[in-house]
Amino acid sequence: MKNYIFLLTALFLSQFVFSQSKVIPNKITQKTFAKVDFLSINMPQLEIPNEPNMGFSGIHYNLFLNKDFYTGLGIYGSVTGIRGGFFTLGINAGYKKNITNKLYLDTGFHFGGGGGASAKDGGGAFILPHANLGYDFKYFSLNAGWSYVNFFDKGLIRGNQLNVALEIPLDFEYSNYTASENEFSIAELKNSNWNQKTNRISLMMHLNNLKVTSKANATTGEILNGKIIRLAGFELASYLTDNWFAFLKVDGAYSGIRAGYMDVFLGGGYHLSMNKNRTNIQAKFGIGAGGGGGVDTQGGFLLYPDISIEQKIYNDLYISLNKGFLLTPNRYFATSSFGAGLKYYIERNGTYNNSSNFNEGIFKGFEVVVKQDWYFNAKRMKPPAEDMHQISLQINLDLNKNIFVAGQTSFANFGNAGAYAEGLVGLGVKTNPLFNGNTTFFTQILGGAAGGGGISTGEGLIVKPSLGIDYQINKTLSLRSSAGYVKAKGGSLSNPFINLGIKYNFSFLKLK
Repeated sequence: MKNYIFLLTALFLSQFVFSQSKVIPNKITQKTFAKVDFLSINMPQLEIPNEPNMGFSGIHYNLFLNKDFYTGLGIYGSVTGIRGGFFTLGINAGYKKNITNKLYLDTGFHFGGGGGASAKDGGGAFILPHANLGYDFKYFSLNAGWSYVNFFDKGLIRGNQLNVALEIPLDFEYSNYTASENEFSIAELKNSNWNQKTNRISLMMHLNNLKVTSKANATTGEILNGKIIRLAGFELASYLTDNWFAFLKVDGAYSGIRAGYMDVFLGGGYHLSMNKNRTNIQAKFGIGAGGGGGVDTQGGFLLYPDISIEQKIYNDLYISLNKGFLLTPNRYFATSSFGAGLKYYIERNGTYNNSSNFNEGIFKGFEVVVKQDWYFNAKRMKPPAEDMHQISLQINLDLNKNIFVAGQTSFANFGNAGAYAEGLVGLGVKTNPLFNGNTTFFTQILGGAAGGGGISTGEGLIVKPSLGIDYQINKTLSLRSSAGYVKAKGGSLSNPFINLGIKYNFSFLKLK
């Protein structure tokens, strides 16, 4: 009898231990590459002499679907010519095939929307195929070749041109989205393939102010000198070492001038920590493109030196104050910038670094959504109102299983509003997965800057609540649809909208 009791006890304890143990999610590596390209577009013949070519430069991030095929996203902006403020957003698809170990062919296709700076962009929809020959230098590659651009929705910008590109491999590690919010001790993680040095990134939502110091007036004749252009935007930084980092910064105007100003910067900086890592000083320098809203930046190429101080307020959350300058190289347009932001640091996909001690790790959900919006009867500054369509990119970071923060940018591509763009941030709430785990309902409210394309947004501030549904089709992809309402403060834009898109999601390990 004692033997039976002992056997039953042992079985119960083994089952209890098994039920309490958690399987650490597998680490998966996704092959990707970043790309910066440049092409010189011959502008339509509208006057004599004709305007100079528009230098068009893009930043792309692409994921390999298999060994050769890739897809991703890209944003373009004018950097030379007279169309500063001309921006687009689009999706990429392509095929890369090695001819030798180093030499390769790259053929691809880009579809997007956008425009601006009074260019003949029509509704904004355009295609940009290319066929390039490249050489792999191991840590980076260079390629060049033929490309063709066509703003086909009643636009006049089209033609063939050469393009050149720099590509850098930027693989990332992740786990399936189902692992999100699972927690593990560092001791458990050290016995897994996550036992490696962390990668640090930071995400910041900020408000920036540009005090115009140059004498150049707006393209509308409005005096800009002394005016303050108020911007809202976000910044993503990725650390290359403990101190050096690269960053991407995107802003849009919401007050101070006519709606429509936007800038995008890519750059690097140095990070100095003190006060037991509670206080940071950062020096940054970026180059990029900007303009719109009547701001005359000539070709659009801008410089951005900046210094900021950060103070820890809670765990990985910091408040940041910055002071710098934003200007064209010849100072035709020049500003003094100052602002504040809320920054969140993430030590991810590892178990240790050189400066901090951690006790636990948690997997956090991350979502990338590409969708097409349809605005019904969008009000214009000049009648009549008509429907407008735009391509939209939204990025969500889960705070827990049901609450997420979101950032979104959108560019018009059909509906005679090619220069219209949005840059929004906000919060959302979602249900747990329902109906066999395939369906999720959500609601979100976003707000931020919008303007251009003759759409009536006043000085640019809009609010955009919506309700929607996600339907999971595999471990990383879901279909998404939502409906909502968009309202401009100070403008006549006030209408319902619907959208349809696809969501790519995964989780990453965050230490705490």
